[in-house]
Amino acid sequence: MIKAVRGTRDLLPPDTALWNFVEATVRDVFRAYNFHEIRTPIFESTELFARGVGEETDIVAKEMFTWEDRGRAESDKGQSLTLRPENTAGIVRAYIEHKMWDRGLNKFFSIGPMFRRERPQKGRYRQFFQIDAEIIGPPSVGSESPARDAEILELVTTLLDRVGIAGWTLELNSVGCPADRVKFNEALRAALHPVVGKMCADCQRRAITNPLRVLDCKVPEDQPIIETLPRISQFLDEACRTHFEQVKEILNAVGIPYTLNERLVRGLDYYTRTAFEFTHGALGAQNAILGGGRYDGLAEALGSPQPAPGIGFAIGEDRLVLSLAATAESVQRKPDVYIAPLGAGMDREAAKLARELRRSNKDLVVELGDESFRKLKKSFEAADKMGARYILIVGENEVKADAFALKHLATGQQVTVPRAELAKRIAHANGA
Repeated sequence: MIKAVRGTRDLLPPDTALWNFVEATVRDVFRAYNFHEIRTPIFESTELFARGVGEETDIVAKEMFTWEDRGRAESDKGQSLTLRPENTAGIVRAYIEHKMWDRGLNKFFSIGPMFRRERPQKGRYRQFFQIDAEIIGPPSVGSESPARDAEILELVTTLLDRVGIAGWTLELNSVGCPADRVKFNEALRAALHPVVGKMCADCQRRAITNPLRVLDCKVPEDQPIIETLPRISQFLDEACRTHFEQVKEILNAVGIPYTLNERLVRGLDYYTRTAFEFTHGALGAQNAILGGGRYDGLAEALGSPQPAPGIGFAIGEDRLVLSLAATAESVQRKPDVYIAPLGAGMDREAAKLARELRRSNKDLVVELGDESFRKLKKSFEAADKMGARYILIVGENEVKADAFALKHLATGQQVTVPRAELAKRIAHANGA
């Protein structure tokens, strides 16, 4: 038997009902905040991620699915392509390529699969799904304002509340501007030099290539050393310090609770100033639901002809759904009515009735049985297994009378309802 590749999975009912609920809810939230959907290719030029994400990041160095294109066209040969490991770089690329600033659009969201060659674990897969939101634009539209940082954080809290995530925690930090990080990295290298030999292999490598990433280490034995290292707040220039204070002031004003975490960094090179992470206890040790931050300078690094400061976040949809797993059954829409043909030739009549009900009320969920169940008991069993609210019996007598036996499966109450009133009767009892 051929099985799904390790690190991938099939999404099956009733879980898919929960996925649809989450995606419909977040689309409603994005619409309320004037975000517009963007859909980018699932593979891009490898150079996009090397330049945008950073060659020394774990994603680029170890986790990407990359291959050399062997297309027939001469221009295609030798091009390095990569399945997207994240989508901020792709969205910024599209923003530049299509000159989105000319269209007056600067708020975007996307929902789709990403790919990373990392060790599969609870809530983490090699093909996973992300919900991304980005605010990008020239300074003239206020894209570098602290108000944008606070707005996108407030959006996230609305989104989490709407999908039913209670008890989330927002952790907040500023990682400063590139000049701040140069000074901070120098201080980190100096502080790590005498102790890095006692740390994990990843930290030993990061201490040389990207010291800031040492702070993101999750190895318990390394934490006492990490706690002794310098803090980024000691190296923020006045502009970054003021920007961060204004973000916090707006969050306080709108009542968004947060915790300052000076060890919080983002794993990608393009982040500047505000960095944040939302966590939830239902996910265990790896408890992050989403993370994001500001990335002023990314657009220029990818070839933008003008500055386009930005801020955004990515929600791991797999982990978001995992934290809602207990509610999967409650959001699955089950049949309002199961139509049970009784007797030869009744499939035709049942199909006609099903069509009438579906067209009378688009919100009704109608399941159609068939006359192969020669005993009504089998139809009742099928309806009950599906969780149908009603069973509607379609037999020769019912067709002649143009009135049908409608039984409520939970209460056992059965009534005869004229054909013209069926849709209204079923919808009223269901609240549809």
